[in-house]
Amino acid sequence: MPLRSRAARAFLAATVPALVPVDAEAQDPARRTRPDTTARLDTVTVTAERRRAATFDVPQAVTVIGRERLADRRGMGLDEVLQEVPGVIALSRAGGTDARINIRGFGSRGAGDRSNAGTTRGVRLLIDGFPETEPDGRTALDLFDLATAEGIEVVRSSASSLWGNAAGGVINLTTAVTTTRPFGQLTPVVGSFGLRRWVGRAATPLGRGTLSLSGTFTDFEGWRAHSSGQRSLGLASFVAPVGDRARVGIFAVGGRNAYRIPGPLTRAEADANPEQANATYASRDERRDNKLGRLGVTLDVALDSTHAVSSALYVNPKVLQRSERGTFRDFNRYHVGGNVVYRNALPLFARGARFTAGVDEAYQDGTILFYGLGPGNTRGADLRDNKKEGANNVGVFAHQELDVTPRLTLGVGARWDAIRYDYQSFVGRRLADVKTFSRVTPKLGATWRLGPTHSVYANLGGGVEAPAGNETDPASTFGQDSVYNLNPLLSPIRSTTYEVGTKQLVALGASGATLSYDAAVYVTDVDDEIVPYRGGRFYFTAGQVRRTGAELGAQARGLGAFTLRTALTWSHHRYTEYLVDSVHYSAARAGRFADYGGNRVVGIPDVAYFAGIGVEPRAARWINAEVGLRGQSRFFADDANAVEVPAFSTLQATVGFGEGLPVGRGLALRGFVTVHNLTDRRYVESAFLNPDVVNGQPVAFEPGLPRNVVFSLSLGAAGRR
Repeated sequence: MPLRSRAARAFLAATVPALVPVDAEAQDPARRTRPDTTARLDTVTVTAERRRAATFDVPQAVTVIGRERLADRRGMGLDEVLQEVPGVIALSRAGGTDARINIRGFGSRGAGDRSNAGTTRGVRLLIDGFPETEPDGRTALDLFDLATAEGIEVVRSSASSLWGNAAGGVINLTTAVTTTRPFGQLTPVVGSFGLRRWVGRAATPLGRGTLSLSGTFTDFEGWRAHSSGQRSLGLASFVAPVGDRARVGIFAVGGRNAYRIPGPLTRAEADANPEQANATYASRDERRDNKLGRLGVTLDVALDSTHAVSSALYVNPKVLQRSERGTFRDFNRYHVGGNVVYRNALPLFARGARFTAGVDEAYQDGTILFYGLGPGNTRGADLRDNKKEGANNVGVFAHQELDVTPRLTLGVGARWDAIRYDYQSFVGRRLADVKTFSRVTPKLGATWRLGPTHSVYANLGGGVEAPAGNETDPASTFGQDSVYNLNPLLSPIRSTTYEVGTKQLVALGASGATLSYDAAVYVTDVDDEIVPYRGGRFYFTAGQVRRTGAELGAQARGLGAFTLRTALTWSHHRYTEYLVDSVHYSAARAGRFADYGGNRVVGIPDVAYFAGIGVEPRAARWINAEVGLRGQSRFFADDANAVEVPAFSTLQATVGFGEGLPVGRGLALRGFVTVHNLTDRRYVESAFLNPDVVNGQPVAFEPGLPRNVVFSLSLGAAGRR
């Protein structure tokens, strides 16, 4: 069966959703004449390129997860699906919405104390193309819910040349629904440890556009003491053409996410009773309550057959209250921004060529009030600090792509970023400071098309990541430093990545079965790696790090009734130059340093894996089942490589109704039952990095969920929308 068969098209449609409506490339005559490439494939959108491009034309490692892989989940945290992506380490911190996410080592420090609960670093996260990553590089995970997603795209390559600060990888979650007829569905979900969820989704054609709505409510009692949480989330979007050459989109999202933080344990505590909370965290009722939203508007215009402009504006208000380290903190922030991107598809040197250029700007400001803890750990009456943490990020980028031959495409691009921090304390008025980081990040890429669904690629890319807001606070070296409002020790993380990879979709005989895979190897040299100390209370930089890795993702479908999936990650991340002042690791002795050169980078396992086998009988497409194994090797929670987090692996199994069990009158039952950690294994899921040491014991370990069951059953219209 040829690759333009129904099976191949279905695979592409299920795994690569289209996000951007204006396709200047499709109008490029030179592009259309390239043999055996996009002429035989659906044109799909790759967010990392900020343009429309067939997946096999993109010289980067990209994994796209379709709606079918997002079903049959607890749906609370991104870790539930990202753990199946090679190159990504995604770990739940207490079984709720909070997750620790890193891509090829970027984001690994986002674990520990000091504002790190509920946020991630080093990875740029978007919802419907709008950045949830704030101008200083932090991303709150409160609005990310798998139940609202139509698809997720994960860019594992460094993307700073197009996305700027904190783009060691990109994760984009899409929620807008495309439908030709009205539909609606209300889905209840119940599970172990008091899990109760309601998920509602609806969409309808409206004029020439589509209106889609979704909402979730989640209540989780928690499996550890002091780990309960609630989240309410609502989304709405309307996308419609305007005339023959434009399309407008209006996107709104709002929610509240409140949960308690159980905190880390010593190894002895985790082994004896993993359900307990850290006693200090529980006594201070450490918690996080975030109310936030976003209103965004997009406009995409095809100026003519070869020129197009896209633009977006958004505003993200946020009100955050949390109890942390004996203080009650009130945040009132706003994040506003926008972008304009120009694209053309004009021949260059008589060759097919595509050019993209644009500008982004994002600004964040607002008040932060610090109080003591009052009775019952409520907000006290003593105002300890009143400060602002303003941040502005401006970036300008350009990218040129040229078809050197019908099969070889070269690309070159660069981006300039300027990140400005403006901090001021209105209590200690002398504590005011301004600091600016700027950087140009280049990108070179090449793609060689070996066939219509087979390509190899290579790229060289620069990366930049400015320290996040709390990381720029001065180092707390026990009163030995001068007083600064911005940490004078920190510089931006600068990286250079060299990567080669291949992607292929193969038809297995005439049965319609397919095998798809992508493989990549990379080397990343990092200067001034930012490292957390004392559980994330303060930060400074390691001199140099070398990250080396290899990744393989593969999927075989249509093997009779069976589907096979696997994701393998091998990482060799080591400090090459790293001296630590003795005050940070033992008794202070002037002129003494610890040399950690050659040690493993904190927080990164050398091996991570996922393997799953699914079955869907052809005679009973209304039922399916899958068994999955995931795991990782040990890693170290400290730069000295003395605090080891042991390896683990867990099994899970799911049985579901697939496309739905018909019950007559156009209705069908849908649902699933999933058992996580099938063997009820005790293990450590995550850890605080360079943790506090109390009575000689590191307080680092966050235990993983024991065996738990999730069940859902709903009645809705039969067939797919």
